[in-house]
Amino acid sequence: MSYLDITHDVYKQAALSPDIGLCCTTNPIWELPGLKIPRIMQEMNYGCGSTVHARDLTNNPKILYVGVGGGMELLQFAYFSRQKNGVIGVDVVDEMLRASKKNFSEAEKLNPWFNKEFINLKKGDALNLPVEDNSIDVAAQNCLFNIFRVEELKKAISEMYRVLKPHGRLVMSDPTCEQPINQSLRKDDRLRALCLSGSIPIDEYVKMLTDAGFGTIEIRARKPYRILDPLHYSTKELIYIESIEVAAIKDTMPSDGPCVFTGKTAIFYGKDDYFDDKAGHVLLKNQPLAICDKTAASLTNLNRNDIYLSRSTFHYDGGGCC
Repeated sequence: MSYLDITHDVYKQAALSPDIGLCCTTNPIWELPGLKIPRIMQEMNYGCGSTVHARDLTNNPKILYVGVGGGMELLQFAYFSRQKNGVIGVDVVDEMLRASKKNFSEAEKLNPWFNKEFINLKKGDALNLPVEDNSIDVAAQNCLFNIFRVEELKKAISEMYRVLKPHGRLVMSDPTCEQPINQSLRKDDRLRALCLSGSIPIDEYVKMLTDAGFGTIEIRARKPYRILDPLHYSTKELIYIESIEVAAIKDTMPSDGPCVFTGKTAIFYGKDDYFDDKAGHVLLKNQPLAICDKTAASLTNLNRNDIYLSRSTFHYDGGGCC
């Protein structure tokens, strides 16, 4: 049985019998005017963060969500795209598709604004999405891509890039790990299916996104997720796993490489009212400006003593230099 077959079986069982502890998200349930989440959707919230951000969802976007779970994030996306088939949900597990469809009937009872026709559920694979090229404004996945091995992960990212419109965005939440994970854990297919042993470092994840063609990357959040300890897992040391929230934007790739925002800021405090680096970045006096890592490197190379450059916080919230 392949690791993808094992993953299929894990989520088949999670659809038939909700497993509240399958993924451990610490994000609060969205509370928006008129939005009520059925309890069953909360119990089947198999994610490690959130992919629903209001600033991504203006002007009735066409939305794709891969790995439907209990349907909670699909319902949240539908809140912002109240149109027939405005949200496409794709899953390879028949039982999960049936469970989420049933949950949408419960959501209709709680939410007068909601219509099941807002969501189009499709049987499909993240590696071969049943979606047309350049047709989606916002694509999302939550705690899915970390399950894939390297070649499948590259394929899944390229599929998301294919279906997005120019300037569309892929919004993701996934576990990551900066420590080496031994081969015993890597080869444990059930641990991979449980979103533990497939975690990779953030830099590797970002490189896969930029290699696929995404010209702008935003690291929006970085949070504690899980611990693999010697008592319960095949490891001699504690392994600390975090979850990150990332947006990859289908912008044209700049000639000097991608713009990757990791929460760095520049503050000019010199004698003048502003500093212009003649490369498109103007720093107003004592006003912090979010900058991408590429701009931070350029400013560092100027060797000025009147510009403060903060370290990466891995929490970027817009308003950047590019």
